[in-house]
Amino acid sequence: MSSTSTIVTQGDGARRRSSRRVEPIYYLFLVPTLVLFTLAITLPGVIGIFFSFTDSIGIGDWSFNGFTNYIAMFSDPAILQSYLFTFGFSIATVLVVNVVAFLLAVGLTSRIRFKTGLRTIFVIPMVISGIIIAYVFNFLFSNSIPAAGAAAGIPWLETSLLANPDLAWVAIVIVTAWQAIPGTMLIYIAGLLSVPGDVYEAASIDGATRMQQLTRITIPLVAGYVVINVILGFKGFLNAYDIIVGLTNGGPGTSTRSVAMTIIAGFNGGDYAYQMANATVFFVVAVLISLLQLSLTRGRNAL
Repeated sequence: MSSTSTIVTQGDGARRRSSRRVEPIYYLFLVPTLVLFTLAITLPGVIGIFFSFTDSIGIGDWSFNGFTNYIAMFSDPAILQSYLFTFGFSIATVLVVNVVAFLLAVGLTSRIRFKTGLRTIFVIPMVISGIIIAYVFNFLFSNSIPAAGAAAGIPWLETSLLANPDLAWVAIVIVTAWQAIPGTMLIYIAGLLSVPGDVYEAASIDGATRMQQLTRITIPLVAGYVVINVILGFKGFLNAYDIIVGLTNGGPGTSTRSVAMTIIAGFNGGDYAYQMANATVFFVVAVLISLLQLSLTRGRNAL
């Protein structure tokens, strides 16, 4: 009995050691990826943070100036305006995208004909380049819509939204939402399809209307998907660049210049260290939002 127990124990120990040992093939896949990630992202990021404490213009000599760049940027109207626009634009776009995407998802999961074909059509904007979308809508806002407004005798349509400093952001929200809605809609469709049909059948037997089922069953059960879409969408819209460049290029004036545009414009204009400080602050903001996402989604098993 003792010898049998010893053999079993030794066998269990060998299996545990074998399970703890990492196969060399895993390192073959991990190490090249880790090296590339470090060289392409981590190392440039660390170098950029280092130069944010200098007066470097990107080339030539430089010297340390401490927190001068950070202090200056918090009193720079152009940078503050870019943050104000970026956050306002992101919040407005998140609201539009999630409301429209959720309604489309509800419609495309209901008992309608051709819903598979409609899903394919609605997904098309997601696979088109943002800059191409921006140029197409630029033509529509600058030429087609004003021409249609003039022909129909509608004065407020005769002027392009892109030329109005107070309304240009509306055009950017519309175009960005048009591209972002399909991806958000697919996540909502996945969430709606995960709700058991028995729940709706029981609600129907109890006399619940369609609206009551939507507000008291569907929305609570897909709340995890709503949180994920809101956080991921907000993080993505903070990095808005290509659509804004194609539509307004930050104009009229600087009324629609995002943080990303301000940073890149500074790099091209010789404000390397200054805009690197701006990029570092923006990175910290993105990290905080990511931590918020983790805290809100922790414990949710919606996906």
